[in-house]
Amino acid sequence: MAVVLFNLGGPDDAASVRPFLFNLFNDPAIIGLPGLFRTPLAKLISSRREASAQANYAQMDANGGSPLKGETRAQMAALDARLAALLPDDEVRSFMAMRYWHPMTEEAAAAVAAYAPDEVVLLPLYPQFSTTTTQSSLKAWKATYTGPGRVRAICCYPRAPGWIAAQAEGIRNQLAVAERDYPGRPVRVLFSAHGIPEKLVHKDGDPYQEQVEATVAAVAELAGLSDWLLCYQSRVGPLKWLGPSTPDAILAAGADGVGLVVTPIAFVSEHIETLVELDIEYGELAHEAGVHPYMRVPAVGIADLFIGALGEAVVQSLDRTGTAPAGPGCQGRWKACPFQAEQRAA
Repeated sequence: MAVVLFNLGGPDDAASVRPFLFNLFNDPAIIGLPGLFRTPLAKLISSRREASAQANYAQMDANGGSPLKGETRAQMAALDARLAALLPDDEVRSFMAMRYWHPMTEEAAAAVAAYAPDEVVLLPLYPQFSTTTTQSSLKAWKATYTGPGRVRAICCYPRAPGWIAAQAEGIRNQLAVAERDYPGRPVRVLFSAHGIPEKLVHKDGDPYQEQVEATVAAVAELAGLSDWLLCYQSRVGPLKWLGPSTPDAILAAGADGVGLVVTPIAFVSEHIETLVELDIEYGELAHEAGVHPYMRVPAVGIADLFIGALGEAVVQSLDRTGTAPAGPGCQGRWKACPFQAEQRAA
């Protein structure tokens, strides 16, 4: 059996930042223009953003690369070990398929085909489904993979128990540190998710916002939180994005006189949005706004609860074909939800 882990990818070094950015912005799921217009625009954007992006990556790594590939390798190894225990009679191997840098979908598809599995499980490292992430990866895989094996996809796992428990555990740990180091200081938990334009939800029927809200509600309940807020980071471009924004939420915390524990609720690995945007850029903003403490919950990474959730999702998927969530999925009828689309077509 082959398990294919989908993720964004990241540059290996400073020289690969520009082509990585080009691949990102040339994806029609990111910029919805015809290729005749999208490709030159992607070239322009990647050229203009290269220097600033290189500076940001340099803050994480001396070579100017992203840690995401190494993080994903560690998750693959942990998942393979978990699946070996869950499926002792099966040969299981994980592969990574990165959307915008190597190993990209085509490379992963070739590697899986050479492995010649009888079963293929597509497992996104995006807990919540979005057209900009999981759908883009699924489309690329469907257009590329021609190898053997019965294929099924896990579209999302916004309320999978192990994923929720891993998040709640990380938050409780950081709150305990805040209580120890800042006794009596009120602390608010910020759930920070990567933002998307509002039109993707309201016009295109993307279930991402609903699924993020479902994750946050489940984590807040399990962790017993009383003061928490969902916000969105990484806004770019002129369109109206989901809100409130994480910077605005940080400024509001300063005005309210509370400290912050920030948790990346839509990321499962450390990368530029956590190590630079949350830790450095937003950390500086928090300092300027008088927010103390300002602390961050680490991404779940290879936390046993999270890897357990992925392993259970893979095993449960073996009884079906097609696309479905692991655990509860969407509550509404979203045009972009692949599971609901397959249910309507059946």
